Amino acid sequence: MSIYYIDGEFIDESEAVLPVTDLAILRGYAVFDFLRTYNGHPFHLEAHLKRLRNSAALIGLGCPWSLEDLSTIVDQTLARNNNAESNIRLLITGGDSEDSISPGQNPRLLVMVRPVKPFPESWYREGIKIITTRTNRYIPGAKSTDYIRAIVTLQDAEAAGAIESVYVNKTDQVLEGTTSNLFIVRDNSVVTPAEEILPGITRDVLLELLKQEFPLELRPVPRQELLESDEVFMASSTKEVIPVVQVDDHNIGNRNPGPVTRKAMEIFKNYTDLYGA
Repeated sequence: MSIYYIDGEFIDESEAVLPVTDLAILRGYAVFDFLRTYNGHPFHLEAHLKRLRNSAALIGLGCPWSLEDLSTIVDQTLARNNNAESNIRLLITGGDSEDSISPGQNPRLLVMVRPVKPFPESWYREGIKIITTRTNRYIPGAKSTDYIRAIVTLQDAEAAGAIESVYVNKTDQVLEGTTSNLFIVRDNSVVTPAEEILPGITRDVLLELLKQEFPLELRPVPRQELLESDEVFMASSTKEVIPVVQVDDHNIGNRNPGPVTRKAMEIFKNYTDLYGA
């Protein structure tokens, strides 16, 4: 059983609760961040903590914890869990509210640590299917707990035999997945959307690694260009780098992970294998 940090205390997972008066429950008013460990070390923890604090600022949610405070709490929570590798979820809630809608002065902090559970190896060997959906996230730069759109569209993806869904905006530009960033390959160049998206930490790391190997383009990507791509892959803290071989009813390439995608997977794995060493 995992040990969580809940509002100043370390508590067994089975006993971890929030008051029903918290705005995270009443109104869905909260932000979070998510990362994992490699070799026991939180992956780019400072970048994730900065993004968490920025998310809170974007929605007007107080964050009285410094980066050092947050880092210490994460380390203390990890130390109380005996996992080979861990997923780490940080959550800042709106706290209690006198009128059940206005933020109070006492946000709550949660740190939840659980073991990493790998996805099927076949996803990485054979590639996955994704779908596109006409929607986008509210305040894309804030990683809030408002995941209604994501949950609904992931249900659509599952019904279509897909693993992930990619948002498409009103001008027909593809943006990002529900929990991952999107990359396409055109003529050996790696292209990724740069606006109206959550700034992914794994995405940023991967771009730094890839710029030594391939030309990079950070720009809008029309949906039609996605469908006509030579290769497609996605990146996230949970999925790492994962190849895409079908988008909606369109096959990508020859329905096998392409050479640029395989190289991206290799580069990222080599980097994480040595992370913290």
